[in-house]
Amino acid sequence: MTEPGSTRFRLGIAYDGTHFRGWAPQPGLRTVQGVLDDALATLLRKHGPVASLVVAGRTDAGVHATGQVAHVDLSDGQVAALARSRVRRSEQGPGALLAGRLTGILGSATDVVVRHGEMAAEGFDARFSALWRRYRYRIADGAAERDPLQRHRTLWHPRTLDDDAMGAAARGMLGLRDFAAYCRPRPESTTIRTLQDFSWSRDADGVLVAEVRADAFCHSMVRSLVGACVAVGEGRLPVERPGQLLATAGRANEFAVLPAKGLTLLEVGYPPAAELAARAEQTRARRAALDSGAPGAEDDEDD
Repeated sequence: MTEPGSTRFRLGIAYDGTHFRGWAPQPGLRTVQGVLDDALATLLRKHGPVASLVVAGRTDAGVHATGQVAHVDLSDGQVAALARSRVRRSEQGPGALLAGRLTGILGSATDVVVRHGEMAAEGFDARFSALWRRYRYRIADGAAERDPLQRHRTLWHPRTLDDDAMGAAARGMLGLRDFAAYCRPRPESTTIRTLQDFSWSRDADGVLVAEVRADAFCHSMVRSLVGACVAVGEGRLPVERPGQLLATAGRANEFAVLPAKGLTLLEVGYPPAAELAARAEQTRARRAALDSGAPGAEDDEDD
């Protein structure tokens, strides 16, 4: 909830995760949030303490994003400072000004970009208001063209994979399930998720592309799901096995968790503006249940 005397801004963010140690700040390591928080401080610290960004989903080291969403709360004094910095004859609002000023601080050769900014709708919370997250994983197998310009966001796989079998395996995992077999375990964190979409296709260069969407993802879940499908595509697992593993109590070891480089966060979905606050309260209640040890709460750690 936004504090009195402050305004919440919604930011759309993209980054090449190759040289980041993930989203979340870590002492002595370069992270996406660390870079952006530093830029915010450079821009606004003369006008009071600067809040940290709150993100829709914390991506792991090496994972990319084109549609990450975050929010930040600025004091009235900081918003006024942005307004005073308005470029002559510019009609930009404070959200666009914030994105533009951050872009200038990050520089022309940056690997993280603030694509747009706007004043957030009432009740918006980048993390708790989200309905779903959508990821893409790219694999150039033996049947695909290998483009060196795409090497940082595409896994090169030496053998040709059976994409029809991989698609069938993916469909067998859809729905509300316990994905403990596909998640790195975390104390007191539920592994129950709703996998809303999981499909495979080939693009114009023959590159295998997985589209994966869920209400939320636990740690390493997307890369584990994709790894299980690759094992099917290689013929090492039968088509039905990835779905059968959902009945197991712990993490499976019948497949490899694939490297982060092939994974990109594409989009975060939110309800209509009138439903943002209710969605955030619903998610916070589930989180409180987790903190109290009750089942069914939602962890906030994305792949």
